[in-house]
Amino acid sequence: MALKFLSRRSMKGEKATLGTSFWSHFTLPGAILIFLRFFQFVLGITVIALYAVDLDNARKAGKYTDSKWVWAVVCGTLGAIMALVSLAPVKAWIFFWVDFFVFVCYLVAFGIFGKMYIPENAEGNKGIIRMKNAVWLLLTNMLLWFITAVWNGFFFWRERNARTTHTGRAHTHV
Repeated sequence: MALKFLSRRSMKGEKATLGTSFWSHFTLPGAILIFLRFFQFVLGITVIALYAVDLDNARKAGKYTDSKWVWAVVCGTLGAIMALVSLAPVKAWIFFWVDFFVFVCYLVAFGIFGKMYIPENAEGNKGIIRMKNAVWLLLTNMLLWFITAVWNGFFFWRERNARTTHTGRAHTHV
């Protein structure tokens, strides 16, 4: 009789219902944010790949590593890591300032490489064509991080005065 709950395969108080399952907390804004974070991760890895090629070629040729290309790889790495960390099941909107910091990093990288390669005439040079495409990739990353910074900043602003148990302004259940 003590093991009667085994026949129902759950204890009465611990049944997973719609109110306690994953899908009850999954919303359209959450899905959009996951979509944006996925593209931030993929584009961060792409930035690393595009700029690391030139760093590797310079290393093989015995030349110095240019700090501009190192900065682009650092931006790509920071963006990819923070996109993965932001997918953790926590209230990521608290860290909207991190999104803004990554946005500023990509803004600097876009400014550096945009000034170098946007006015440049490629004339069939595949290296310059690749770098011109990489500049637009930096712009796309910059815009994605700006969108998530504004998005999470809005949610931070909205939730900072929310009713919680700790502030004593929580809703009571009767």
